[in-house]
Amino acid sequence: MPDAYSFFLSLGPLSNINEKHFKNDVPFWTQITQHPDYDEFWQARDLRRHLKSIKPAVMTVGGWFDAEDPVGPLRTFEAIQKSNPPANNMLVMGPWTHGGFARGDGDRGGIVQFYSKTALYYRENIEFPFFLRALKGKAEDKLPKAWVFETGSNQWRKFGTWPPRSTAMDFFPAEKGVLATQRPAQERHDEYVSDPARPVPYSASLSLGMRGDYMTDDQRFAATRTDVLVYKTAVLDRDISVFGPIPVELNVSTSATDSDFVVKLIDVYPENAEVPAMSGYQQLVRGEPFRGKYRRSFEAPVAFEPGKTDRIVFSLPDVAHTFRAGHRIMVQIQSSWFPLTDRNPQKFLDIPNARPEDFVKATERVHTGGAAATRIRLPVVE
Repeated sequence: MPDAYSFFLSLGPLSNINEKHFKNDVPFWTQITQHPDYDEFWQARDLRRHLKSIKPAVMTVGGWFDAEDPVGPLRTFEAIQKSNPPANNMLVMGPWTHGGFARGDGDRGGIVQFYSKTALYYRENIEFPFFLRALKGKAEDKLPKAWVFETGSNQWRKFGTWPPRSTAMDFFPAEKGVLATQRPAQERHDEYVSDPARPVPYSASLSLGMRGDYMTDDQRFAATRTDVLVYKTAVLDRDISVFGPIPVELNVSTSATDSDFVVKLIDVYPENAEVPAMSGYQQLVRGEPFRGKYRRSFEAPVAFEPGKTDRIVFSLPDVAHTFRAGHRIMVQIQSSWFPLTDRNPQKFLDIPNARPEDFVKATERVHTGGAAATRIRLPVVE
């Protein structure tokens, strides 16, 4: 099929993959479906525990829009920094897709422009001097701890720590689709029906595989669906620069015993943007899915009690982005992101072995006021 969404939907439960395609002849697929939780199988494969007492200089390089692994470089740098870090341990993050720092100009992500050749800048001004310093001892300037490209304002920034020191700025989903800076006093909720037979696509474009540039995609297609909650601020009267991971506190309830929740942070361009193609564009800045049954721990899943309000706390991966004056900040909340993530049957069970009849609709409620208000906390650097 030319469309991955249709292909994976017609495939049915994950358990059909072996029968229809793999014929029980892909050992690693069999292994990972036998270990859906973070058990000894995965813990033994966590490289972070081995990143200790490293002596050579280290520069870890990643891309903000690396669809294959946006988190690995960040967590690698963090692990090295925590355990006997070498004298030179540096993080570099640019506005790249997978491997974009090593090829191409890096002047855009999808149709989002960065107005400079960021990959060329990295190779000439960061990578080459790093090796001159580490291998030749030519040290003209002290290296920063983190050298990152700030999207939105489209400039390189240097920091002595990562994440840099910041001030938490809370945003609360409120009634009538408002994203407020004050906690709503009255307890209330918004709700939608999540249907595994009609999951929310991760992209509006047809593609045979995963689109490498989906992480800057226009989210207007999702905002029109009844199973996606949308909250946005008023037009910003000043720039808001966000650096680091983004903590999320969801207070939710479900009619089911398991559900996923996806939170997306979006930059909404003005309707009269300087670049006409970007007018009204809803640029994905960061999105992250969370499988609800792991809200207590990734090792020991726990079922939801239908109708009971429960709390999910996690973080969207790090960003370095400025929401410009004249733009809006938007948050979307949904319960599927297909086929980027597999469908949750919305029953508490072993998902890799779910049967077609296990997939059920669920009414999802996001609580948006009072003591149980949902909150997104942006780490703001003035």
